[in-house]
Amino acid sequence: MAGSRPESLVKALPGLKRVLVRFAPYLRPHRPLLAGATFALIGATLMRLLEPWPLKFVIDRVVPANVAGSGGSGIAAVDALDPMLLLALCSVGVVAIIGLRALFQYLAKIGYALVGSRVLTEVRTHLFRHLQSLSLGFHTRSKTGDLTMRLIGDVGMLKETAVTAALPLAANVLVLVGMVVVMLVLDWQLALIALLPLPLLWLSSIRVGKKIQTISRKQRRIEGDMAATAAEAMASMRTVQALSIEDRAAQSFVGANRKSLKDGVKAKRLAAGLERSVDLLVALAIALVLYFGTLQVLRGRLTPGDLLVFITYLKATFRPIRSYAKYSARLAKASAAGERVVELLDEVPEIRDVAGATPAPALRGEVTFDRVSFGYRKEQPALEKLSLALASGQSVALTGPSGAGKSTLAALLLRLYEPSGGRILIDGHDIRDVTLASLRGQIGLVPQETILFRGTLAENIALGAGRDVTQAEIEAAARLANAHDFITALPDAYETDVAERGATLSAGQRQRIAIARAALRRCPILIFDEPTTGLDGDNEATVTDAIWRLARGKTSLLITHDLSQAAQADRIIFLDGGSVAEDGDHATLLARGGKYARLWARQQNSDDDGGPIHAVGG
Repeated sequence: MAGSRPESLVKALPGLKRVLVRFAPYLRPHRPLLAGATFALIGATLMRLLEPWPLKFVIDRVVPANVAGSGGSGIAAVDALDPMLLLALCSVGVVAIIGLRALFQYLAKIGYALVGSRVLTEVRTHLFRHLQSLSLGFHTRSKTGDLTMRLIGDVGMLKETAVTAALPLAANVLVLVGMVVVMLVLDWQLALIALLPLPLLWLSSIRVGKKIQTISRKQRRIEGDMAATAAEAMASMRTVQALSIEDRAAQSFVGANRKSLKDGVKAKRLAAGLERSVDLLVALAIALVLYFGTLQVLRGRLTPGDLLVFITYLKATFRPIRSYAKYSARLAKASAAGERVVELLDEVPEIRDVAGATPAPALRGEVTFDRVSFGYRKEQPALEKLSLALASGQSVALTGPSGAGKSTLAALLLRLYEPSGGRILIDGHDIRDVTLASLRGQIGLVPQETILFRGTLAENIALGAGRDVTQAEIEAAARLANAHDFITALPDAYETDVAERGATLSAGQRQRIAIARAALRRCPILIFDEPTTGLDGDNEATVTDAIWRLARGKTSLLITHDLSQAAQADRIIFLDGGSVAEDGDHATLLARGGKYARLWARQQNSDDDGGPIHAVGG
């Protein structure tokens, strides 16, 4: 896709070639409406072809012969009519033809607009769902702002251009074909003279169009980078303002903005130059037809009305080229936008259901890591042939230095990544043999940073339950998570609207909402990933209490650097360098005097000196 260049106007139009092929399945349900709009477009084209003929009949038949230079139109049925009756009919005909053309154009435009809007709305919905299905590896490599730009901006540009540029151009191409045919029938020699500049116009349009297409692709990439920069800055506004780095944060955005402006002006200049070239060549064609056509009239080979039809058609014949000049930048941008959308749609999820995957049965929670290896980069393995078995209903604390592989184990269990070696079993089932939805539906997660979504607190707690829940169930989950009291103290209680990312709630309150959310899922397996990091003493105690209440009777993985929390688990696994360094309960590991015991002693000494600051990660 990148590096391809349009070789013709057809390739420059959005919705053709790869884009059209990719969007064809979305068009099929709308074929009746598309056919109706196309029929209306053909009707409008026929009316356009008829427009100059009433005037031809008036000039050839109604106007006195000594003025017109001819006593007839060359059509026997027309010449047989009374001149005044013919004048009246032609006058009415002009109104009828233009009125029908306007009606057909209206129907065509509305029809194509409906098809375009419906199809691209479906594309946007599918694209959003497809983005959600792509693996974390893809999203780690991609820029969130650029993905948002493709989802909103690029699809929107396709929708807008389909009506404002592509439709008029398609109509004008039909007009061009029809008028060329009629001109060849009237006088093929004069028609060839009239069309002499057309190849030159076409070549000029292709040459300039390729340049505009290249610039537009570059501009869309820059705009995607701008969106990514803006999204990053907005998401980190607290840090940006706290460090007074607004100017530095704005530098990359301003630079990209200026590049976009420069490319936009260059594309406009090229389009404007093409328009002027079209105007000059159209004037040349009209001059040639006027000169040679008048000679034909004087020789009696053409009527004045025929010459009028020729000149009228000629102006319309060059309209597609003129339209391309007018819409070239927009069409090129839309073509680039279409390719960017198709590129995303063609992205294959790295993590997906394998052929023959079946829904997982109700799980008990017996988890086995069998010689599992994994690395975010091939040259830097995070886990190496790690083997570990967790009993059903057992609470297990994963601890160790940052980067030891703790959070990686949790991500692999959720199939957010695939191991490069080994396998993971739950109740004896390889997790790759069951569907993703049935696997993740039975694993609850309380992450280090809880993200709340737009909506009420009740809706956020019920999020992800996978079933309809009652208000009583929501309140019971909130009580279990020690969240009910602070929620009911709010003016709107459970109907309180949540600010973006839950910014109006404290970190401890957000964590308790996450625990309530996990409680409603009723999962046999729970993962707590650094759930108390950054919390003060009171909030930490409240959240910890809620964690162990929720974990009772379930297989739970607690990822933590805080050994006072790890000590409460049935079993502690100390990871180091991607492998199990120590395994046992708190008392056993202290008695061994190994890495866990030394870290425990350091944390206890730190607590005595005023409280630890625990590392984050793993």
